[in-house]
Amino acid sequence: QVQLVESGGGLVQTGGSLRLSCAASERFFRNVAMAWFRQVPGKEREFVAAIRWTADFTLYAESVKGRFTISRDDAKNTMYLQMNTLKPEDTAVYYCARSRATYLSASDYYHPGEYDYWGQGTQVTVSS
Repeated sequence: QVQLVESGGGLVQTGGSLRLSCAASERFFRNVAMAWFRQVPGKEREFVAAIRWTADFTLYAESVKGRFTISRDDAKNTMYLQMNTLKPEDTAVYYCARSRATYLSASDYYHPGEYDYWGQGTQVTVSS
């Protein structure tokens, strides 16, 4: 069974850094886009970043642009999210997800419905 497992979350002070990892249970990273979303209680799941299967295209939410970097290592079946200059408003549960289709339009990346597999989430808490 395909699984996505996030790790790397934790508690960090404002201005600190964390690196999240998303490991797949089998070789199913190929030919699909991968993304990170986040969610806080009472709010909808929010797009954070995505990377095309070719890794030549990345997309970021405006709120994290310039601070977060998404990357992938298909040989290790792992995706990463390097988060720098963290702010209290970055506090959330972070989820990784795999796209349903190989090719997505730029607007499709933002929608949770375009992803068919999700990890269980990892908590990121940024203290002020």
